[in-house]
Amino acid sequence: MNKQAYNVLLLYPRFSAGSFWNYGATCELIGAKYPAPPLGLITVAAMLPESWNARLVDRNTDELTDADFEWADMVFTGGMLPQQADSLKMIRKCKQMGVPAVVGGPDATSSPEIYASADFRVLGEAEGIFEKFLEAWDRGERSGTFAAEKFKADVTTTPIPRFDLLKFENYVQVNVQFSRGCPFTCEFCDIIELYGRRPRTKNNAQMLAELDRLYELGYRGHVDFVDDNLIGNKKAVKAFLPELIEWQKKHNNAFEMSTEASLNLADDEALLKMMQQARFFSVFIGIESPDPDVLIAAQKKQNTRRDIAKSVHRIYDAGIWVLAGFIVGFDEENDHVANEISALIEEAAIPVSMVGLLFALPTTQLTRRLEREGRLHTTFDTFDEDTEDHFGDQCTAGLNFETKRDRVRILKDYRDIVDRIYKPEAYFSRVRDVSDRLNMQGENGALLGAGFLHDLKIFGKLIWSMTFTNTTYRGPFWRTLIHTAFHNFRAIKPVMMMIALYVHLGPFSRYVVQQIDKQIAEVESGEWVEPALVAAE
Repeated sequence: MNKQAYNVLLLYPRFSAGSFWNYGATCELIGAKYPAPPLGLITVAAMLPESWNARLVDRNTDELTDADFEWADMVFTGGMLPQQADSLKMIRKCKQMGVPAVVGGPDATSSPEIYASADFRVLGEAEGIFEKFLEAWDRGERSGTFAAEKFKADVTTTPIPRFDLLKFENYVQVNVQFSRGCPFTCEFCDIIELYGRRPRTKNNAQMLAELDRLYELGYRGHVDFVDDNLIGNKKAVKAFLPELIEWQKKHNNAFEMSTEASLNLADDEALLKMMQQARFFSVFIGIESPDPDVLIAAQKKQNTRRDIAKSVHRIYDAGIWVLAGFIVGFDEENDHVANEISALIEEAAIPVSMVGLLFALPTTQLTRRLEREGRLHTTFDTFDEDTEDHFGDQCTAGLNFETKRDRVRILKDYRDIVDRIYKPEAYFSRVRDVSDRLNMQGENGALLGAGFLHDLKIFGKLIWSMTFTNTTYRGPFWRTLIHTAFHNFRAIKPVMMMIALYVHLGPFSRYVVQQIDKQIAEVESGEWVEPALVAAE
């Protein structure tokens, strides 16, 4: 390979604006611009030849100028489904500026035909194919498609991401990844289609080297393990956590951790204890439904083997608070779904509950089944520029198929859940319940740490905002703060985190209710016409 240096513009597309996860108001409150940086792009940047130059522009935080394109010899872009609209815009911009566009990421891998206009498509996991792309570029090729063999990438070869390209102050958290894949078979999930059912993990030294690099660059604070199921390979994570605990001790607890895991985490007391000692403070869990019939049909039987609320409470016993996902729109659900999901959220005490409408993602078992049954909308994987702000977001753009239950009934049930659980008193009541349940006697309950002064500053901003800016929440906020101070003072920090998220979730829930009300009115008036269906095989 020749030694010519090239300039590579790493261009991270904007996420659709109307999203549960784009908690912009919360970011603004704590002085950040966006929740998290583009881990995939900075990992690819680390695979470039050393002589090449890389520049990152995150469209969610940075201004993009024509000068960036003029500097670049090529542009790398791509991301997830909610970024599709902006990804395609960036490819068109590359064409206008005469710069080759290289697209990759999960959405391009799932729907490569949508990205046919890109000069290069690098599909699948980069470790399995990126070298072939570089060789083709070196030969002078300026277009092509390179597809990695599925589930074969060796993640122990993944380099340390180019964390130096990030502006840490722009983000609430920094991401790392320990494993890829999930052992379960949920029908609606695309993770097993993209990364397989055999979780592949990095080795311990490799993972700690990434944390070392973050520490050397001066980063302190929230590190999110973006694994789709951190405990998918329990043997590997149990071997890693003791070393992570020691690393934290040697570095004055520089980081506080979060991740995603399956509900069976609650069954393993030893694992929970290690996560507590490593300073994991929160975990996202896909619960989806309290109805066993729904869970079995959706191939999520693992959640039927345990009491869901009690399982969540066991996780609270380790000082780790739970964020959870729920879905409305399954074929098997009944007309009591609104009451059942709302009741479970209250019983389990889960303040941050991402309730979405069922959405058939490309390549999933669900999509293939709906297509066989002749129920899949032909527009299931395309966006309308008029509705771009919520394209791909399950809160306002789900049900991209012919439903079995009455569509209006589903929308009304969904609206009822969102309206009910995000009323201020209901939300803050759950926060108080969590504060009583959290066992903060472990390392993740330490009030003093590397980020203490930063936390103090954020707490001051939050108190000011809730007292003088968001006056609607003043009463519930102070009741919750005083309650926590008297009943479990060490839980003050997680409680403040949950309250900070409500700065986004409160208004966003109102937005969702308004959007769903519009959809209900359109269906009832006959203005909404169901899209054409994909022909059954």
